Amino acid sequence: MLTDASLVVIPLLAVLAPLLARGIGRWLPIPIVVFELVLGIIVGPDVLGWAQSSEFLEILSEVGLAMLFFVAGSEIDASSLRGRTGRRAITGWILSLALGLAAGWIIAPGEAAIIIGVALSSTALGTLLPILRDAGELRTPFGKSVGAIGAVGEFGPLIAISVFLGSRNPGASTIVLTIFVVIAALSAWYASRTPQGALHRFVSASLHTSGQFGVRVVLLILAALATLSIALDLDMLLGAFAAGIIWRIMMRDASKTDQEAVESKIEALAFGFLVPIFFIYTGVTFNLQALLDTPILFAFVPVVAIVLLLVRGLPSVLAAPAGSSARDRTAVVLMGATGLPIIVAVTAIGVDAEILSPAVASVLVGAGMLSVLVYPLVAMAVRHTQVDADAVAFDERM
Repeated sequence: MLTDASLVVIPLLAVLAPLLARGIGRWLPIPIVVFELVLGIIVGPDVLGWAQSSEFLEILSEVGLAMLFFVAGSEIDASSLRGRTGRRAITGWILSLALGLAAGWIIAPGEAAIIIGVALSSTALGTLLPILRDAGELRTPFGKSVGAIGAVGEFGPLIAISVFLGSRNPGASTIVLTIFVVIAALSAWYASRTPQGALHRFVSASLHTSGQFGVRVVLLILAALATLSIALDLDMLLGAFAAGIIWRIMMRDASKTDQEAVESKIEALAFGFLVPIFFIYTGVTFNLQALLDTPILFAFVPVVAIVLLLVRGLPSVLAAPAGSSARDRTAVVLMGATGLPIIVAVTAIGVDAEILSPAVASVLVGAGMLSVLVYPLVAMAVRHTQVDADAVAFDERM
């Protein structure tokens, strides 16, 4: 049962987090997800004990995570995955996975090495997108590069999870995954070829009514592909990610006004309700006690964060825009090394299957939290320093 305290505490933290982000952001622009995670830890059972894990909150958290990946899929710029940037982003991720598996084998040989390797090869696109959007970087070469890195850094680990961490052997999992990809590809092809005029008109007509057809279609597509992935014993997030891509294709020919209106409603549902619950609940369920019981593990959190920078960040520089300055390449490395949602998902799978110990999972999730706190902050500071320097140089030439 969801306690009365949790009914109030979770929404309270969801309101408090953006207030703190805005207030502290005047001096230090910290991503809002950091506040959601930290506040969740503070009110969780290992500190104040005001909020506890529950089946109801866990379900909402899972839906929030699915919605986060749906938004990430819908935000993908297909053009950034083609040509040089796409090829280099994929190459960088394959290199990251190989390095991650090697690091995982050193830390915990066996099946746990796969979980650690997948976790270390991930990039939190869903976390980076709001930061890029707020900074006006989504459509810049830098933003497109980070978007490609993040897209591959989320989609690649999802495939690896489905192939290596399912109940089937890798060969059978690959066949099932291929079936899912074919179904998703056919759905995307059908969406791209079928005239959507009637759909767009109905979406537009219900934008400001109780019908809200566009939002309902989004939830249907999300539920359908997530259910399909679960039925095929694949990770639910794979279906959520694919659903976002298909929805973007369906709305490609809608008027810009309607697209923006529907997107704003989806973002309101995602970032105003479901996604904050995921991050806050992640904080509530974070196993702080496992770290407290073995204080030396705290020292491994920044160490693993550095490993994340080496394993995922450095290979990401391959996809930096052509002719990038050293500062921009540094920013790309830092953004590529920012990981959390996949780390949370894959470590939860490992703990549930008793492959990964709660202590190691806590260290990995803690490193992911630290990467979200530090890397985007430093990356955007470095990036803006470069932009300001370029602006000064331009003014001097003029």
